[in-house]
Parts: sequence; structure tokens; C-alpha cells
Amino acid sequence: MRWIRFDTNGRAAYGIVDGDTVTEVKGDPFVGYERTDTRHRFSAVKLLVPVEPRTFYCAGLNYAEHVIEAARKRGQEPNLPKAADIGYRANNALVAHGEPIVIPKDATERIQYEGELVAVIGRKAKHLSEAEALSCVLGWTIGNDFSERTWQANDRTLWRAKNTDTFKPMGPWIETDFDLDAAQTIIRVNGSEKIRFKTDHMLFGPAHFISRMSQYLTLYPGDVVWMGTEGAPENVKHGDTIDIEITGIGTLTNPVVREGM
Repeated sequence: MRWIRFDTNGRAAYGIVDGDTVTEVKGDPFVGYERTDTRHRFSAVKLLVPVEPRTFYCAGLNYAEHVIEAARKRGQEPNLPKAADIGYRANNALVAHGEPIVIPKDATERIQYEGELVAVIGRKAKHLSEAEALSCVLGWTIGNDFSERTWQANDRTLWRAKNTDTFKPMGPWIETDFDLDAAQTIIRVNGSEKIRFKTDHMLFGPAHFISRMSQYLTLYPGDVVWMGTEGAPENVKHGDTIDIEITGIGTLTNPVVREGM
């Protein structure tokens, strides 16, 4: 099943996508819903971020090549994580499929994409085993962990490097039927492929992360867990368009603009 969250007459609604048609529902996929008789053409709806999370989790340094490449750029030996440690991002940074990523005027040219698989939590969960962990996942979507690398290197925290308004595109929808083992992540800039990797080629998979998190944190419906990225991203600039495709889910597309241009 494919869930979208969309704008209808100035209010947010959830709908189920069936080909070119969206069936609007009462309620939502987290607390319960019923289908209505209202139908929309998919091409006519304005997509919103597929969920506004209660808590926005992010697994950094979860692909080996990404860790190795980042260490090489710093002139250091790579230090692969020994445990599945989680971080956080801010909801203010979220934007939907098709909406612009806005680079602040004073940002440097070291602005880069990170294409990530996102697990969307569907039910309250605590103390899950790894075998049980994915039972709390409603479905999957796509994130772009957009980053200003100079700020990331020099600020004491990631407050602006990762969490500036619009720096976290997510969407375009939540896909409940997804085969992680078969999936590939493909990142394109202006239609040119930059990075391709097996989506499940993680140091720690979603089940491991969710299980470990649930020993200490209560997970709630609508929480999201971004799973990290692979490879060495390149700088992007005003006028570029970033596509992040995860096969079996779809493609998240966002243009890049710089303030004042």
C-alpha cells in the first residue's frame, strides 16, 4: 500500500494511491482510518511531507564507504562505528517532494546531498527484540540529509549544518510493501547519476537499530528513523535538481536555490 499526505482545500489529509487515483481517508494510517468516496487525480494533488514525526531520529555513519571517504578527506584513519548509535534532526527542516531546498546567503559552497532510507514507525514500541523490531514499522520513505559541510566541521553542534530550514526533504510517500534486500539507492543531480549502492549494505540494519533504540526509548507512531547514506557526495549549487531514488519506493526530487539569487 502507498500512503500519501496531501493538501486539500488548505488542510492536510491522508490518501491511498491506486495507480493514477488517490482515495482520501478519514483518520490516518497510525491511529486508524476509513476510506471515503472522495477521489483525486494523483497528478492534481499537492504532496506534503508524508508524516510530521513526533521524534526525528537519524543514524549517522552507517555505511562503511561513507565513513572511509569522510575520514580520508580529513586526513584521518577511518573509525567504523562499533555500535548502532542514533542521533536527532529537527522537524523545522522538513520539506516535501518537489519543494525547494534553500541555501542561506552566508553558506559556503560545501553543500551536499545524502540519500537515505527512512523507516516510519507505525505503533508504540518498547523493548523489542531484533526479530520483533520490524513489526512496529508501518512503511518506508526517502530522505535527503542535506548538509553544509563547513558548518558541520566548525560548529559545536549540527544545529545549522543539518537542521537549517528546508535541509531535510522527505517523501514522496510511505510505501508499506518494500523489499529491502532487493533495493538500490540511486542519487542523481540534474539527471546525471552520482552514487548508486545497495540500500541494505549498512553496518547496522533497521531491525538492529530499532531494537537497540527500543531498549532505552519508547518509539511512537509517526516517528521516523533515517538510516544513513553511502559514498562520497559532491557539492551542489543554485539551480541544481537532486533526485534520490530507492527502487521499490520511488523518487524524491527537490530543486536547490540560494537565497538572494
